[in-house]
Amino acid sequence: MARITFQKRQKEMKRQEKQRMKAEKRAQRKIEKTDEPNGELIFSPEDREPQITESEIQAALNGLGLAERDGR
Repeated sequence: MARITFQKRQKEMKRQEKQRMKAEKRAQRKIEKTDEPNGELIFSPEDREPQITESEIQAALNGLGLAERDGR
């Protein structure tokens, strides 16, 4: 009887490990997807600085509701 319980526990542990690995892969794919929108490089290869203008930053902040407001 103990052997069957041990085997069931091993099987359950293997199943949980498989689920954990799948979740990690999904999370990694999601991170990679957000890091490279439309397959474009975010940084230039020469200096690794973001190629974004001040107006683009301001527009992004406005979209998030984080921009500084006049008089506040």
